[in-house]
Formats: sequence, structure tokens, C-alpha cells
Amino acid sequence: MLENFINFLTYEKRLSSHTICAYQTDLNQLFSYLQTNFQIAELSHATSKLLRSWIMELAKQGLNNRSINRKIASLKAFYGFLYKKEYIPSDITTQLTGLKVKKGLPIFLREQELLHLLDEHPFTDDFEGWRARLILELLYSTGIRLQELINLQDRDINFYDRTIRVLGKRNKERILPLPKHILPIIEGYLQQRNTIIANAPAHFFVTTNNKPCYPMLIYKLVKSYLASYTQADRHSPHILRHTFATHLLNRGADLQAIKELLGHTSLAATQVYTHNSMEKLKEIFLQAHPRA
Repeated sequence: MLENFINFLTYEKRLSSHTICAYQTDLNQLFSYLQTNFQIAELSHATSKLLRSWIMELAKQGLNNRSINRKIASLKAFYGFLYKKEYIPSDITTQLTGLKVKKGLPIFLREQELLHLLDEHPFTDDFEGWRARLILELLYSTGIRLQELINLQDRDINFYDRTIRVLGKRNKERILPLPKHILPIIEGYLQQRNTIIANAPAHFFVTTNNKPCYPMLIYKLVKSYLASYTQADRHSPHILRHTFATHLLNRGADLQAIKELLGHTSLAATQVYTHNSMEKLKEIFLQAHPRA
């Protein structure tokens, strides 16, 4: 049944491999819990009471509400699928509701901090240095998601039009403009890559062993540079995506255009950045107005 569900996500829902892997991990964790604690041999034998028991156990382990909600979404998708395919007589997740999540403003970096990092060029003149510089530049200059960056191929880079082709969530394609200054960095990275890798790789960003870059590698890379050159409390690649959107909005970019660049399906997801922009306006007011 799990295999049928994965095939459904892959070929009918056309979800990304990253999302499918997350579903599979969640369901495997659930199965391990049910098997260990209740000797349940099949996921289809679970009950709503057992699912709630697992959710409570996750909370006891300290998992935050946002992560638990993602796992609840996995349960709803899986058992909803089983019910529609008549593998089970009823959907046992209909009474499951998500936990409350405190919505915070997206964390972003100040322009001066980020431009100092990128303009100072604290990168080694070798393959790993050029790769690090290009990864940081693309994350900030295009707002690309981490998984979208990992999935890039050489053919997605269009030097003539100065664009990159990105496959986003649900394999939705979008074309992103590239700043002119990035082109020499791309060329420098490719030159370095070609000196250590004989055969053309399938992915644009690779390791020294010609393997696709993986999320943790890029996360550690970004963290090492942001921790050294910025004062932000968090240093994930997604911070650069937030920074991309916030800086555009602060400089007067249209919200609808930012939505398209980010690949959001609804404007509501993009509107959260208007709060950051309002914070910027308040800061300017407090610093500049004589009566503030």
C-alpha cells in the first residue's frame, strides 16, 4: 500500500522527490512506532486513537508544532488515499487537526551585511570556493529554493537571455532573471568544475566526486559564511530567500512580481513580506522623524 501511495504521489500528483521522501520518512516513522509499541503489522491496521498517540509522543520528544503539522499532513494524505482506493473502510484522519503555530515574521539579513559578504570575496580560488560563491549569489539574487538549486542542470542556464529555468513545487516551471555580475561567476565555477571532473555531470552543482550536492552540504556551506559575516541568529539557505523578497519589497518591487519570482501559488504566501517592509518603514521613521 505504501508503494502504491508513493507511485500515486510520483506519477499522478507529480510531487518533487524531496516532498515524496518527506512523506515516506514520516510514514516509516509511524510504522516503526506502531510496530514497536502495539505490534501493528500494517499501516492500514492503525486507528485514529493510535495516530493521536503517535502525535502526542512526538510532542513529548520536543518536536515543534510546525514539524508535527507536516507529519499530520502526511497522515491525512496517506489515509485519504487508502480510503479513496477502498483499502480501508473509513478515513481515520478526518478528526485529526493541526496544532497551533505561532506565526513569526520571516528572518532576513540587512543589505549592508550581505553585500559586505558578497563584495569582499572571502572565497578561495578553487572549485569549492567558486562553488560556494555562486551558491550564495544565486540563493540571494534569485530567491531560488534549496531543492530547486540542487536540481539545477547545465541546460537550465541561459547565458544569452541571462536567465535560469527552475522546476519548483509540483514540477511547476518558472524562468528567473540573472543579474549581469553573476555570469562571470558561473563561468568561473564551470572552469573550476571542468578541471577536476572529466565527464559532464548530470547536475549543475556537484561535489568533488561528481555527486549531486545534497541539502546538508549546502546548509553547512551557507551557515559557515553567514555566521562569519552577519549578525543573524539563523543561517539557513532559506534566510537568503527571505532576504531576496524583503530587499525587493523595500526597494519598491511589485508584490505580484515577487510572488512570481518566488514561485508562490497564492499572493497570501507572499504578503508576509509586507510586514517586514512595514518594520523597515517604522525603523526609518524612528530614526529620522524629529517627533518620533
